[in-house]
Amino acid sequence: MNAPSAAAPGSHVCPWWLMYAFDNPLRRLVQDPERMLRPLVRPGDRCLDLGCGFGYFTIPMARLAGPSGTVVAVDLQAAMLARVRRRAARAGLSARIRLHQVDTSGLRLDGKFDFALALWMVHEVPDRRAFLREVAASLLPGGHLGIVEPKGHVGPAAFARIVGIAEDVGLTKVRDIRTFFSRGVLFANRVGAAA
Repeated sequence: MNAPSAAAPGSHVCPWWLMYAFDNPLRRLVQDPERMLRPLVRPGDRCLDLGCGFGYFTIPMARLAGPSGTVVAVDLQAAMLARVRRRAARAGLSARIRLHQVDTSGLRLDGKFDFALALWMVHEVPDRRAFLREVAASLLPGGHLGIVEPKGHVGPAAFARIVGIAEDVGLTKVRDIRTFFSRGVLFANRVGAAA
């Protein structure tokens, strides 16, 4: 993952202030997070929201995981995580959400997870293989990862390469994820596979 101050040549990280264009009430008309997540997140699940932004998916994920579940909201930018903190407090979900700021050295995650979501962010990661290997290693056997990329940034061939890397590091494609202006795949962690 790549911080703006330590960006690799050719990489790009969406600046925090641009999130206002994506994270607004109109988006729910075409990309309802609770409807997308309901089949994927169960009460008691331990979840990851990778590249969480302002928490558009973090907050609904925490609601679906319930009081016995947790969500780790992961981002490079402190400004993103500050907004997640405020939204979680307003929603009464602070106890279910842990904020985790990462840098260019990797995710450094604690424990194993039932579900992870990487929405509109894998294309920003300079070393996708290392990133996906670390995510796969953080999943419980049979745990799931949803990767969703914007069609405007990631063409079919580039998305196929991301899917291929995910499969190389021990994930199995379960099904496509269909959502507005995006390409997506749900993966399962191969039980007993070395990531």
